[in-house]
Amino acid sequence: MEVVNELQVRGLVVGVFEENCWIIGSPQTHEAICIDPGDEPDEILALAKDMGVTIKLIANSHGHGDHILAVGPVQNATGARFVIHESDMELVHHGWQGMAERYGVKVDVPPPDPSGHIHDGDIIEVAGVRLRVLETPGHTQGSVSYYDNGMLFSGDTLFRGSIGRTDMPGGNFEQEMRSIVEKLLPLPDDTIVMPGHMDQSTIGFERQHNPFILEWLQKTRS
Repeated sequence: MEVVNELQVRGLVVGVFEENCWIIGSPQTHEAICIDPGDEPDEILALAKDMGVTIKLIANSHGHGDHILAVGPVQNATGARFVIHESDMELVHHGWQGMAERYGVKVDVPPPDPSGHIHDGDIIEVAGVRLRVLETPGHTQGSVSYYDNGMLFSGDTLFRGSIGRTDMPGGNFEQEMRSIVEKLLPLPDDTIVMPGHMDQSTIGFERQHNPFILEWLQKTRS
């Protein structure tokens, strides 16, 4: 179990797209935020139980099916609130069916309507855990990242050595690069990046080694 700033933080790889679901819990209050429950709800709930926490809030980085298909079952099991950016509501309502059918993913409980919408600068919190919302559109129009001192949950905006794809409906490469450069790179270099897919990284590593960032900075400074 990783401990960051006295919080319990654990990730679980779920679904056919190997998406990272994150649980951030307080060892004092035993309440937790779950980010991007994309599939395998029983495994997500088992992880929370193993951590000794109860999921009180589900916070999505965006609305693609591989990040959202376990929201309904996890919410039903825990009574957790669910938040997402309003610009991704079309994906919440309709964007997951094609993916589920194409890859044979059984969906017993479709994604629910959110309890509320989030915007840049908002604070989402449960007892003992609070994260700041950073609007980072580009992968989708409603993409957000979540930040607390020392931790960045970047969804599909920023990966280790890469970025989220922008060739799907709602994607925009230039918008995504501006999101990364203007919203994420100003964070401290030792900030741990916990993305929606693949391995962890740090802001400092991405600043120095991410080819998309290096090319963009060279282009915009020339």
